[in-house]
Amino acid sequence: MDNNVTPAREAAGTVLLAGPTASGKSAAAIAIAEEFDGVIINADSMQIYDGLRVLTARPSAEEEARVPHRLYGVLDPADDCNAARWRDMALAEIANVKAAGKLPIIVGGTGLYFDILIRGIAEIAEISEGVRARLRDLQAREGTAVIHNMLREKDPEMAARLKPGDSQRLLRALEVVEETGIPLGEWQKRAPTGNILEGPRLHLALNPARDWLYARCNQRLDWMIDGGNALQEVAALKARRLDPALPAMKALGVPELIKVLEGEMDLEAARERIKMLTRRYAKRQMTWVRNKMCEANCSSAQDLESLKADFFPFIRRFLLTERN
Repeated sequence: MDNNVTPAREAAGTVLLAGPTASGKSAAAIAIAEEFDGVIINADSMQIYDGLRVLTARPSAEEEARVPHRLYGVLDPADDCNAARWRDMALAEIANVKAAGKLPIIVGGTGLYFDILIRGIAEIAEISEGVRARLRDLQAREGTAVIHNMLREKDPEMAARLKPGDSQRLLRALEVVEETGIPLGEWQKRAPTGNILEGPRLHLALNPARDWLYARCNQRLDWMIDGGNALQEVAALKARRLDPALPAMKALGVPELIKVLEGEMDLEAARERIKMLTRRYAKRQMTWVRNKMCEANCSSAQDLESLKADFFPFIRRFLLTERN
């Protein structure tokens, strides 16, 4: 560590590192944690679940052993974690890291998680288990089209905003209006509430060239299927017969590989579809970085040493500014 850098124990700030999938966030985060005595805290909505290390591109066991990692693989796939719950878990971890005299480094590609951590979110009434179970059973039996039609009757504005195939968001919107009688859009317009991240923060973002990123997404997916045991992970998940509406069951690649295991889809067709969906997801993430992380110090570097050269000076100045 640079002797001129304030030790993390004297800092009250937090580093936030965002970027699209396959852009090199995990490697960059580990390098930052090693250089500045940090702890990495997950802000990826799928990497929080256990059992899908390969398919969600969660850091390897060896990588997690190099520096402390928090909120990776801590929930069972049968759990249903929303953004507000993650926020509360993350704030608790940040407080623990600071109390231990280390630098919290929030890392992920789930834009909503960063939004709620920094800006808060309009709190929505809890959905009763009866409403949730009834609607999810209906979706499982009759398909998402029925959910979309019901939402069109009760909340036409939200039904028009959501795509017919966006089963998870359609179900969430219908649950809210069924439970509360108030459309989801009205809840979202209310003033944000709840705890948010306090203290100085440094925003870092990876924004690589699109062609390079798409090629990385494709190469990584090939490795996941051909050498990374992705099919075995999904087979173990499938054997549990979990609710298909659960977030973990909708992780990129899970529905397609389940169809492969059930003989409903050819492996190569599934491979190409997952690649397409991953590229589409990466594009949305890049759009979010440009629109919501405009205050961030961005890097388009395509290798770790260049990322370190881009980011380390910002972090050193950030820590020195806190001391002064």
